[in-house]
Amino acid sequence: MRIHAFAARAPKAALQPFDYEQDNPGPYDVDVKVSHCGICHSDVHLIDNDWNISHYPLVPGHEIVGTVAATGTAVEQLKIGERVGVGWQSGSCLRCEWCLNGYENLCQSKVLTCVQRHGGFADFVRTDSRFTFSIPESLDSAGAAPLLCAGVAVYAPMRRCGVRPHHHVGVVGIGGLGHLALQFAHAMGCEVTAFSMNPEKEGDAAAFGADHFVVSRDPAQMRRTVRTLDFILATATAPLPWTAYIKALRPNGKLTIVSRLSSNGEEGVVTAPASLLVAGQKSIAGSVTGGRAVTQEMLAFAARHDIAAKTELFSCADINSAVERVRNNAAHYRVVLET
Repeated sequence: MRIHAFAARAPKAALQPFDYEQDNPGPYDVDVKVSHCGICHSDVHLIDNDWNISHYPLVPGHEIVGTVAATGTAVEQLKIGERVGVGWQSGSCLRCEWCLNGYENLCQSKVLTCVQRHGGFADFVRTDSRFTFSIPESLDSAGAAPLLCAGVAVYAPMRRCGVRPHHHVGVVGIGGLGHLALQFAHAMGCEVTAFSMNPEKEGDAAAFGADHFVVSRDPAQMRRTVRTLDFILATATAPLPWTAYIKALRPNGKLTIVSRLSSNGEEGVVTAPASLLVAGQKSIAGSVTGGRAVTQEMLAFAARHDIAAKTELFSCADINSAVERVRNNAAHYRVVLET
């Protein structure tokens, strides 16, 4: 089968039409006819080789929604024509302790959807059927596509850290990740506080489910948050005033970081006084996507509570404009290609 895609042929290069041949699917493979594919900031990092893991020509795209077009001989759970989604990960060993305990995202042998393989900026994509997820009928395809990466990235740490309806949750950064985190925390029944440097985000934050809004660059507003939050999810990419957020936690509170922190190309560093952590039994953790079970659970939860990404749709003819919009942090939450 001949696949029509868009690829970067060198770091930071514009995407160009790129065709390649695909053999018959392996036993557990599935070919997905792509209808929508989100453009994540991780795609930009891969195009630019910011993480030194890119191989060219590189076909990005890992927030994929489409329909099953072909299956391997061992595929039983997916049917031709079924609507499915594919996220950041497209395989793992399925045998190590992490895979066996539902943390396939931590497997040392994990396979990434568009690293050393071609991703979803294409008319078809091939992936492991065991990492391909049924999309609930009530979810719109465009709004569901970013859930396959951004959605599970914020939902998984909430589940792992035991967020409950009586908890007060803070979300730092109201962007592509944060606007989904607000929706999930609100749907979980929590009291939700949104933190943003931009006061103009207050209206949007309320619409996404925030009960309170804090302008994080206002010291007086930050002081009023001291010892009010049980869980904080940091989705912002810029360095943060970590001490202020640790002070905002209640005893036994948890701060989880889901974005790679960077400033001017430098890796971010998290610092906080040990006394604040010890005295309040507070903790700082990181989180990366989620395993298969929590991904399917997240999609079901999103469908039940009418949670979806707020998106801007672009056609493939405007793919480079769409990528630049993400690269320049100009996207109004998420950008999605409609093929």
